[in-house]
Amino acid sequence: MRFKRVGVLMGGLSAEREVSLASGRAVADGLVTAGYDAVRIDVGREIDRQLREAAVEAVFVALHGRWGEDGTVQGLLEMLGLPYTGSSVRASAVAMDKDLSRQLLAAAGIPVAPGATITSEHPAALPGALELPVVVKPADEGSSVGVSIVREPSALEPAILAARSCSDRLIIEQLVTGAEVNVAVLEGEILGAVEIESHREFYDYSAKYDEGGSTHHIPPRIPAARTDEAAELARRSFRALGCAGAARVDLIVPEEGNPVVLEVNTIPGMTVTSLLPEIALAAGIQFDQLVARIMERARLHVGAAG
Repeated sequence: MRFKRVGVLMGGLSAEREVSLASGRAVADGLVTAGYDAVRIDVGREIDRQLREAAVEAVFVALHGRWGEDGTVQGLLEMLGLPYTGSSVRASAVAMDKDLSRQLLAAAGIPVAPGATITSEHPAALPGALELPVVVKPADEGSSVGVSIVREPSALEPAILAARSCSDRLIIEQLVTGAEVNVAVLEGEILGAVEIESHREFYDYSAKYDEGGSTHHIPPRIPAARTDEAAELARRSFRALGCAGAARVDLIVPEEGNPVVLEVNTIPGMTVTSLLPEIALAAGIQFDQLVARIMERARLHVGAAG
């Protein structure tokens, strides 16, 4: 154990605050079970003062969404000299920016859904060669906040307005159908995969967090060879974006053709029933062991390759 007294950053100011609080509470409890002196820190605008008063040696980042997953708090921690879990400032910012991450993944030869980025001034019309149905989503939100599936022309403008309420940059992607598979990656190692059977129109915020919103299948119900394809793409995506620590890569695996990477989550949900811990448990890693492994690899990234 490199660190004894550690801070768990949770809550924060984003639209994912409640999910982050749940993750943070679970992480703190797991770290205590693993022998750490874990301090819960509900992040506010005076987080620098909060960290100094807590007198922690390192930080477990359990902040989802903006100001936690986008490199913002990572930059502060670098300035304060506090080792932290997960990806660097750069990798966090890149992964959170769906526009930039799509470009980098595609440049690395990793399949992504056809799509385009539009600004708030763009007219409510499909760009380029896209055809309905499409997915409209903010370029820099998580947990499916502001995401809509558009199947009819009349639904496009409301979907764009909903996404614009979250961000001034939007992604419109061709809807790719198939099995939704999430792959857990820890320091470049594949822990396993889960197939999501959503009981909503898609795996939206409600399906993610409401009781009965979805069923999780471990291992996925798709052929093992297809799961292996998805896992390899997840590994390549992790590396292409320069990620570190724990991440979850979300993909769609159609019946035919290549799996498509939707996004890379550098701070995935960390409640005991969240996807990454669920996958880890299926691989024989208890929750307290998982958070301890993540905490052990906390570090500063300035000057490092990642």
